[in-house]
Amino acid sequence: MKLLPDAKNEGMSRNLDIGGAVTITGSLLLAVYAVVNGEEAGWTSVETLGLIGGAVALLLVFLVIESKVESPLVPLGLFKLRNIAVSNIIAVLWAAGMFAWFFLSALYMQLVLNYGPMQVGLAFLPSNLIMAAFSVSLSAKMVNRFGIRRPLAWGLMCAAAGLALFALAPADGDFFLHILPPMLLLGIGAGMAFNPVLLAAMGDVKPEDSGLASGIVNTAFMMGGSLGLAVLASLAAIATKASLAGGAGTPEALTAGYSVAFWVGAACAALGGAFGLLLRERPHGVGEPAPAMMH
Repeated sequence: MKLLPDAKNEGMSRNLDIGGAVTITGSLLLAVYAVVNGEEAGWTSVETLGLIGGAVALLLVFLVIESKVESPLVPLGLFKLRNIAVSNIIAVLWAAGMFAWFFLSALYMQLVLNYGPMQVGLAFLPSNLIMAAFSVSLSAKMVNRFGIRRPLAWGLMCAAAGLALFALAPADGDFFLHILPPMLLLGIGAGMAFNPVLLAAMGDVKPEDSGLASGIVNTAFMMGGSLGLAVLASLAAIATKASLAGGAGTPEALTAGYSVAFWVGAACAALGGAFGLLLRERPHGVGEPAPAMMH
């Protein structure tokens, strides 16, 4: 409060979209719970189908609320803007791959390679340092030189290659051969892709709506990560059980399960990179105002 100016927008409504917040949160909770417990309860069971049906129903209610409420949590007209819509699709796909990287690679190192918590943390250090370097200056320099499309596409393709390398890692993997190379690729890919996807969304709206655009993309990222990880973890569990039933040992079965999830995550990242090529480089040009949002 001491550093930021007290700037108030008199035209802004102070009504909170409680109904929208409750319905979209409830929809996501039911969807994630249904996916996570689908294997145990049965994918065609009354419980799973009921939860998915409830998630869909709440999502529809959310859309109705957003189309009618005075100050919607997510103005639906925003998605008529090309870069906003594409950026959200990219965020969902990339988040699925990224959450798989963080979660499943840690499980692979701990449960298959028997790494301790400190070793797992240190294994992530190279990628974190690379992402930090991109955050400080490299990402901005790349965007200034190449625009937003190419760094985003290159970054997600690089991340897809890293996930594919993790998918090829064996049960007796070596750090320098099977952990470090994909970690480096994923760090480079994440560092290159994060800022462009946000810039693409914020560049498609008026300056006063840039925070809303950024928030929607971040929300899409978290939604995609939650649902994506639930799906990929379920796929890994199914493949692991199949390998165990086929007589494989526990490390080999776990590795087979993680491999399936990594391949799907790699496909999601690659598809996100392909969508990145659909972004408009300069949505409105220099000095050209963004179109007004349809509320």
